Amino acid sequence: MHFHFTSIDEPIADFKWQKFFRARWPAYKVWLAASGHGPNPEIALAALNKYMPEMVPTHEHLCRLVGADDLAFSFLTGFQPPTYSGACSQAVTASGTVQLVRNYDFHLDRFEGTQLKTAWHEKKVIAVSDCLIGVLDGMNEDGLAISLAFGGRTIVGYGFGIPFILRYILEFCSCVDEAVEVLHRIPSHMAYNVTITDKSGVVKTVLLAPDRTTVVTNASYATNHQGTEMWTEIPLYSNTRERAIYLDDLLSKGFSGEALIHAFLKPPLYNHGFSTGFGTLYTSAYLPTEGLVKMYWPSAKVIQSFDKFTEVNKLITLI
Repeated sequence: MHFHFTSIDEPIADFKWQKFFRARWPAYKVWLAASGHGPNPEIALAALNKYMPEMVPTHEHLCRLVGADDLAFSFLTGFQPPTYSGACSQAVTASGTVQLVRNYDFHLDRFEGTQLKTAWHEKKVIAVSDCLIGVLDGMNEDGLAISLAFGGRTIVGYGFGIPFILRYILEFCSCVDEAVEVLHRIPSHMAYNVTITDKSGVVKTVLLAPDRTTVVTNASYATNHQGTEMWTEIPLYSNTRERAIYLDDLLSKGFSGEALIHAFLKPPLYNHGFSTGFGTLYTSAYLPTEGLVKMYWPSAKVIQSFDKFTEVNKLITLI
């Protein structure tokens, strides 16, 4: 199984992002049509103005850039997207150097396979893209690193897709406390576990759900459940509790640096369920104090930094 991993360096969205959008938008249109998605553009824009007003000029710019119709206009606000889920693992260690490591497990056909380096609001951001402008995991030049994991509950409510919220955080926040404030303030339409760290080594994992109060924990890792509740189908594919126990054991033994990364490249953290849509599509490591971003696969790696970022188009073999 193969895919092309692409890195794009474009400070302000222009022809590169336009090309990126046009290549992937047809698949998103099919997904949106199948889900019956289509919030009223005025309602979607009003929600963006209410919760993320700083993003409105960027939204306007992106829509002009691609000549967005009503469907694209609404989708690019991030408000009330269709449901999605994945089986992810993430952990932070401050032993030696601060490092956030994560595995992203999802369906390959729905993966953009793109890393964007941007400066849409003057702050440099390197992030793995989702939903065209959203973030699966990433870091900004201030050293704030963040990652999402599905929370294991299928409840859907009022709010934004979590990748769009993470984009907002990396654009406008500089530390863990500021990111936590945003996660309290902006509603997520599904249950997610968000792990955050910064140069200080402070780490928080925030449990979000549309039907519950946001919970902030000191946990340095997360998988795909919140407490004792989870989607009954998820354990079959993701072994969320097994992975959580394994991470707890690794961190208690002082695993850090390359040793922690290598642990993420093997079971039980590394998933081979590509045929069922829960295979590990990449492992990423963010080093806030060094400004480094590392992407790993069993047979390849890409290392980037804010000072030295290379555009790549690499064929990745998933095993």
